[in-house]
Amino acid sequence: MSFEHDLVIRGGRVVDGTGRPAVEADVAVRGDRIVEVGRVAGRGREEIDARVQLVTPGFVDIHTHYDGQAIWDRQLAPSSWHGVTTVVMGNCGVGFAPVKPADRQALVELMEGVEDIPGPCLHEGLRWDWESFGDYLDVLERQPRDMDVCAQLPHGPLRVYVMGERALRLENASAEDIAAMRRLTAEAMRAGAFGFTTSRTVSHRTVKGDPTPMLRAQEEELLGIALGMRDAGHGQLEFVSDWDQPDAASEFGMLRRLVEQSGRSCVFSLNQRHGESSRVWHELLLLADQAAADGLAIRPVTAPRPIGSLFGLTGTQNPFAGTPTYLSIAHLPLAERVAAMRTPAVRQRILTEDPFKLSTFPLFERMGFEKMYEHMFLLGDPPDYEPPREASIAAIARRTGRAAAEVAYDMLLEDEGRGFLYAIFTSYNEFSLEPVRETLEHPNALIGLGDGGAHVGFITDASFPTWLLTHWGRDRAEGRQPVEELVRRYTSDPAAAVGLHDRGLVQVGLKADLNVIDFERLALEKPYVVADLPAGGKRLLQKARGYCATIVSGVLTYRDGEHTGATPGRLVRGPQARA
Repeated sequence: MSFEHDLVIRGGRVVDGTGRPAVEADVAVRGDRIVEVGRVAGRGREEIDARVQLVTPGFVDIHTHYDGQAIWDRQLAPSSWHGVTTVVMGNCGVGFAPVKPADRQALVELMEGVEDIPGPCLHEGLRWDWESFGDYLDVLERQPRDMDVCAQLPHGPLRVYVMGERALRLENASAEDIAAMRRLTAEAMRAGAFGFTTSRTVSHRTVKGDPTPMLRAQEEELLGIALGMRDAGHGQLEFVSDWDQPDAASEFGMLRRLVEQSGRSCVFSLNQRHGESSRVWHELLLLADQAAADGLAIRPVTAPRPIGSLFGLTGTQNPFAGTPTYLSIAHLPLAERVAAMRTPAVRQRILTEDPFKLSTFPLFERMGFEKMYEHMFLLGDPPDYEPPREASIAAIARRTGRAAAEVAYDMLLEDEGRGFLYAIFTSYNEFSLEPVRETLEHPNALIGLGDGGAHVGFITDASFPTWLLTHWGRDRAEGRQPVEELVRRYTSDPAAAVGLHDRGLVQVGLKADLNVIDFERLALEKPYVVADLPAGGKRLLQKARGYCATIVSGVLTYRDGEHTGATPGRLVRGPQARA
């Protein structure tokens, strides 16, 4: 029997990534390309019955941190479990190249502090058989995996490579330093980097608590690097900031000047902060709109749900992990630890001890538990990422006449200690998703910030694509959006923004990265902890139900959520033209 195609997906509701209404159609694939969309007469070597299911482009996540995991792992989970077929990594100014042997420890400490990837795991998993950024790309290229990866040049390693200890002391770059960074940036872009990333937020620190080496980089330095991208003819600037140097308008003004003088595009992270500065996000949205109206490609990247951390007895942190009594039992197996915590004596000691005394999580002391408990909830099963105000630990404590710490303690013991507390830090200031809804509907905003590969002990935001489709496209009582538009926001929109014009749409001639989704069954599962990182490190993972098939470069990589063993994913070197 002869076959005209390698794969045919039959009778699905094709949501093609343009935002147009879904249509019933077949999709034929030959090699790594889509060759027919419509009524396909020819047979496929493999066929998928997609009747009543969605057929979408593979999702493109432009804000991840798989810089380490992509070296040692062929499966970039959890992102690959949520329909993602292309990731862009190296964000927030942290990564592992370029690097001199003497500076490897400094880069590990930077990544461990900023992105919560344990140092022992990095030391065990990284081979360090590179120095330049081009060398690092060569190593990435030799490793097959379950999705495509795109790498960006991070500011931290670049600055340390050029300036050494002076970078770590936050000294200003000299004219010679800037010239060297410009040259190295151009070399990295020509080798295949997609852009340059930097961070100017004080919340990013090394594992020792020191500021990042790029925190106070001057405008002249950033301009020199941006001109390096101009020299190479491509590259995007990715920017993270507190927007207080001295204020949002001034900081954004610097960003405008960088884009104007270099001709390069820019994306920046945008979330609503809690507290007095909770409206800064809206000011930045308007500033980005004005820049777009002036012809400048500056776009905010925002999250489809509140960003927060998960705390639990199976995870790496919980509100009582810094107390002497908890630390004395922390080594026990979960069941024994739960039994001990249920005894009145242990409970009383833990609740009366200083939770900050021996804590290794600086955010606890910086924010204070009384403030955190106002926006801390039991995550539940199924997970609830839009919890009502009255479900917060502080609200329950007031309603029941208990201390908030007691409520949190009892919640941790539910489900035999396997549950999680969800502490929300951004975009939920008034216990409302209104800021998220506004950015979701905003034409200049990109959706991302899933941080796949990072914060492995605290978050599972790599599940954003699944939550976006289910919550905003199906389950929310009000404010739902067409699934076609939501798919566009995670496919063709981010792909085009970073120059990946060969994917993100279900169209003839484009790369055959596809998902087949049972939309009615699509759902997030409860997060859980595994110890599968190098050196036995633990991480949080979260699976989904409803992904019937995920296809990368025409090859089936996941069927019903299970890996097929195929690894067609490759390194993508620089922007890709439409075929």
